[in-house]
Amino acid sequence: MKYTREVKTALLALVAILLFIFGYSFLKGKNWFDSSRTFYAVYNDVEGLSPSSPVTINGLKVGNVSKIGFLDTSGRLVVTFTVDNEFPFSKNSIAQVYGGGLIGGKSLAIIPDYEKGNLAQSGDTLPGQIEEGLLELVNERLTPLQQKVEGAIESTDSLINSFNEVMNPQTRENLKRSIEDLSKTVASLKNTARTADGIFSKNAPRIDRTFTNLDEMAVNLNSFSDTLASVDLRKMTNDLENAVASFEEMTNKLNSGEGTAGRLINDPSVYNNLERATRQLDELIQDVKLNPKRYVHFSIFGKNPGPYSKPKDSLK
Repeated sequence: MKYTREVKTALLALVAILLFIFGYSFLKGKNWFDSSRTFYAVYNDVEGLSPSSPVTINGLKVGNVSKIGFLDTSGRLVVTFTVDNEFPFSKNSIAQVYGGGLIGGKSLAIIPDYEKGNLAQSGDTLPGQIEEGLLELVNERLTPLQQKVEGAIESTDSLINSFNEVMNPQTRENLKRSIEDLSKTVASLKNTARTADGIFSKNAPRIDRTFTNLDEMAVNLNSFSDTLASVDLRKMTNDLENAVASFEEMTNKLNSGEGTAGRLINDPSVYNNLERATRQLDELIQDVKLNPKRYVHFSIFGKNPGPYSKPKDSLK
């Protein structure tokens, strides 16, 4: 049976269309000759996940993402993906979008839950989860650092402004003068140090002798201390107490009129007699002075000593 050219052309066109559809479906991750299982997961944001992205379990590729579309008018997204092998996992297993960086794209990982009796079947919807990617982690780590750097820059700017306000021309001039005065003071201290060094150098022997004398003085003081330590202080104290007691006893006797001294101090008649005797003695001395011939007379012929002159009363 011969086919006409038109039939051959139609068959060729049909085969080309089928190959095109098959190739397009294969590129989108759908294999018509594969009996893989199909699952779904719902996300608020797929973070750049695209159809034909790999699906992995514990890092092993087990399928591909076949379709991503909107679930409803709220903007949530439903991801359809296939799993090629028969690896069992629970329907509570998490479908996590992970990866992504400066070059690589996102992938979908199934974090299996091995709970028995509740295995996932084709057509089930798994809980969706988004893992932070490299850019998100970097952004999360850099955000506090950025805030600290900005705060440091603001503090530095405020400090510089405050410094500029304080360091006005007058302040700078005063600071310059203070530094000059400080330099002069340091130079003066250096000169003083040199002078003191010269004084100490010239008087070093005297200083040595002074310290030697001080050392000898300390030795003498130590010897004197030893001498004081050897003195019988108890005996000295007893002697002093006895002397005070004797003095007190003598004072009591004087106050009581006992003895000559006590009578002299306490008896008025003794004082009056003594005063009268003193007056008479004074009159006698004056009479001797005025009439010496009455008491000392040398006369061969017995001359009369003359009239008596009464002595002057010197004691009233």
